[in-house]
Amino acid sequence: MTKPLLVGAVAYTPNVVPIWEGIRDYFADGPVEMDFVLFSNYGRQVDALLDGTVDVAWNTNLAWVRTVLRTQGRCQALAMRDVDLTFQTVFAARAGSGFTDLGDLRGRTVALGSRDSAQAAILPVKYLRAAGLRDGDVTLVRVDSDLGKHGDTGRSELDAIRLVLDEQADAVALGVNTWEVIGRDELMPDALSEFWRSPEYCHCNFTALDTLPDAIRQPWVEHLLAMSWDDPEQRRIMELEGLRRRWVLPELTGYESLFAAVEEQQIPAYW
Repeated sequence: MTKPLLVGAVAYTPNVVPIWEGIRDYFADGPVEMDFVLFSNYGRQVDALLDGTVDVAWNTNLAWVRTVLRTQGRCQALAMRDVDLTFQTVFAARAGSGFTDLGDLRGRTVALGSRDSAQAAILPVKYLRAAGLRDGDVTLVRVDSDLGKHGDTGRSELDAIRLVLDEQADAVALGVNTWEVIGRDELMPDALSEFWRSPEYCHCNFTALDTLPDAIRQPWVEHLLAMSWDDPEQRRIMELEGLRRRWVLPELTGYESLFAAVEEQQIPAYW
């Protein structure tokens, strides 16, 4: 490959630029040079991967599912963060609500994040249905903030939390990362209580088409996995990207619940 491997990422926060500049610098001394291009939303990023504008896309789990569906499986997940292996959805309510399980939400109002957020909208609906709650059993209020970013900004989840705090909803569904950030925020009043947590599932991954040559894919992945938490500069980049310690190979079984939810809810593969 005479030109650098081009990786696409979505610009959901100002931190995205230093993250990818740091990763690009790390690969400058590696076996495969890389560069990056930023997109405003995951729809455009997936389109760019499919038309060959980028070689690899840093995708959410929904963007991965849509890529698989649009290519009839002719794509591959290359690597992911360690935190992407153990993602979960949390249901929370005002402290003292008395809720102990999802079945307690019958006749109640639940606030969801943006409709393209797997963790705060798509999978929560699947969990509610699995608990026996069908249309009409629970009122869903959707907060469609930052559509196109698949819940990456967390804004829709924070807006949904506000509905609970303002007593316009009885419970809220959140990604575990947002829930943990709230728990570390000393300014957040101790007003919410978790009452249900989902099984683990997978979140982001680096996605490529199956046409990416092995001679490029393998050394690029190996160099990514070699990024060291013990190196201060590399650790800085890893922390900015939300890793706990390392990049890992993907576990595709962790996407099965989202594939099922997309099919059950008839969520389109196209934007």
